[in-house]
Amino acid sequence: MKYRKDILSIVSILLLIVISGTGVLSIDFSKSFEITNQYGDIVKMYGSGIYAHDSFFKAPILIGTDICVLFGLVPLLIYSFLQNRNERSNRSKVKLLSVYSAAFYYAASISFGVTYNQYHLLYIALFSCTLFGLFSIVREIKLKELDYKVTKGVCLFLILAGTALIVAWMPDIVSSILSNKSLMLIEVYTTEITYVLDMGIIGPLCLICFNLLRKEDKLGIVILACLLKTCIIVGIMMLSQTACQILSGYEVMIPVLITKSGSFVLLGGFALYFNKKLYNKL
Repeated sequence: MKYRKDILSIVSILLLIVISGTGVLSIDFSKSFEITNQYGDIVKMYGSGIYAHDSFFKAPILIGTDICVLFGLVPLLIYSFLQNRNERSNRSKVKLLSVYSAAFYYAASISFGVTYNQYHLLYIALFSCTLFGLFSIVREIKLKELDYKVTKGVCLFLILAGTALIVAWMPDIVSSILSNKSLMLIEVYTTEITYVLDMGIIGPLCLICFNLLRKEDKLGIVILACLLKTCIIVGIMMLSQTACQILSGYEVMIPVLITKSGSFVLLGGFALYFNKKLYNKL
């Protein structure tokens, strides 16, 4: 049983390396072309590598994400996997679970948010492995043995993060509904997966976690670990995504950079602080 669970981690790591590595190797901003999308708008396409059929706006974001995954998330998952394999402690299981949650967030993003390409089966495999990896680890954690006293700072963080993740994207959706038009940057896509994940899962989960911790339900500690690690990874992703957008020549609007990207980086910084405090007490 133990080795079968290890296989999920090993396969997840290999898939992450192949998928993100291919994305990083797709850096080439010279092959763009224009098309007319389903809404009659002219859209500039990327035209290179695995993201050839994604938009020139979205592809650099995807590549920036891949850079973070390849050089940040993958080493972290390898380290957490090896640590848990050696220790098999409650603490190491929580740590591995939290890294898995960030990997699952990435897997869901590319599985539902990237234009169909040759790696579609790999995206599905990664989505499946990270999802079932989460299940396999969470059932091993002994909730009763977890000892963590929630602080006012953590509670405030969860409330602000949950609210911010919903408020950050809500204006875009509301304005498009009121104007009876598609989202401003919908381009060649049918939906915006980030809105679905942040507003439909991560934001509400922050508020649910706050409620569980307030009631001293130990499940809240496990969810907190997952949320903190995901926020940290997303915060770092924002930096690499912005850097790739600037390198591509895409005009990054300063107000958007400050209000949206900056806020996620700030949340990631606070998450890093609380993450350290959490494992010092587990």
